[in-house]
Amino acid sequence: MQLKPNAYRLNETVKGVETMTRFALAVLALASGVYTYLGVRGILDGSATFVFFAAIIYSAAVSVAIYAFWSFMLRFVPLVTSGVQRMALFATMAIGCAMIMAMSSWLNAAALAGSAATEQHMAVTLQGYAEDLDQAHANALASQSLLPDVQRAAERFTGLANDERESGALTGTTGSGSVVQLLTQMGTQMNQLATTITGSREEVALLFDQGSARLATMRELVSTPGAIEPRADSFQAEAVQLSAVIAALQQTGVAASVKRASADLSAGFIAPVADGGSADLANRQDRVMETVRASVAAQSAALTAAADEILATPAVEQRRYVPLSSAEAVLRYWQDFIPSWAGAISIDLLPVVLVLVLMIVNDAMRRDSESLEEAENITAAEMLRAMALYRQMEAAGIDVASGKPLAAPAAPEPAEAPPDVETAAEDATVTPIDAAQRKRTDGPRPA
Repeated sequence: MQLKPNAYRLNETVKGVETMTRFALAVLALASGVYTYLGVRGILDGSATFVFFAAIIYSAAVSVAIYAFWSFMLRFVPLVTSGVQRMALFATMAIGCAMIMAMSSWLNAAALAGSAATEQHMAVTLQGYAEDLDQAHANALASQSLLPDVQRAAERFTGLANDERESGALTGTTGSGSVVQLLTQMGTQMNQLATTITGSREEVALLFDQGSARLATMRELVSTPGAIEPRADSFQAEAVQLSAVIAALQQTGVAASVKRASADLSAGFIAPVADGGSADLANRQDRVMETVRASVAAQSAALTAAADEILATPAVEQRRYVPLSSAEAVLRYWQDFIPSWAGAISIDLLPVVLVLVLMIVNDAMRRDSESLEEAENITAAEMLRAMALYRQMEAAGIDVASGKPLAAPAAPEPAEAPPDVETAAEDATVTPIDAAQRKRTDGPRPA
């Protein structure tokens, strides 16, 4: 198996996934456009035809913009090597991501979680209405706490009138005189006030039942599955009716009436003229009526203070249900739908990962190709010629690294020839021929 450089394999791999990268980018842009269409359709007003075409045009523009932007980033960012230029591209990419989130991601989130966010808004509003109903009911029932005090005062005045009539417990003389009439009058006023307080209890209970029924209907509208628009409309109608019930509950409080009645007990106290037959009896009746006046004033002050304490309780502020579109609801309750926001943003910004991957791969290819730039472009014929030249240089005694000839070994000194050999050579009649000095290009020897 022939081994290839790593840079070559990375380059081939990048080319192999280029089609897949374009396909994935197109699918992501299309998905973002679809969800953008759903989000835009929920916030536009007008005829059905206008909403349809407006949403289609906007979503198509978003898809094209996303595909073009990320195509540019995938093409240019991996090729830029300068640090300043790459930082400039990163800043441009950050601006583009912010624009994509502004024009598409929040609409994608509205399409993914719009109905749930609207239900969340209805549920929060329902909880507020439930608290208002409970507070208004509590304020209305607070007036009922005055009933025992009023009943005790009425029983006290009535009891004193009976005792004075039967045994003369106050003046010492039995019979129905001016003291009995005054005590009976005070007891009657207290009984009337107690009747007023008791009568408001039934009205408060009736209004609270009506408000509870409205709340139950609103809970069903929040939890019932189905299209959110008709449920939101019905919820708003029920909220209006519930607001009217809460306002009526606040009007049923009798604390103000009790305060006015208790103030009238003291301010409007009219003592009858003593009708005793003797001066002594008349004098005793006057003293008893002064005592009754002081008692009525004390009772009036106590009831007024109790009524003021009830009236000091803050009244329930009028609540109004404000319907929200799915996009507005997603923006208001974004903390409750973080997974939906993450998915909507990931659809638009997932190509950032592809850009970074291609940038890292291209950097790796550049590093690997720096040391083998010429070796990657050599052909087989050039490689064979280079190997043959290498062998020739070794055979010729040339250092391949430096290109200089190697030093030749020192030749041994020739030994002296014996005298008889030299004489024989001189006497030789045959002259030797040096064939080694003849070149191949020389012509044939002359005869």
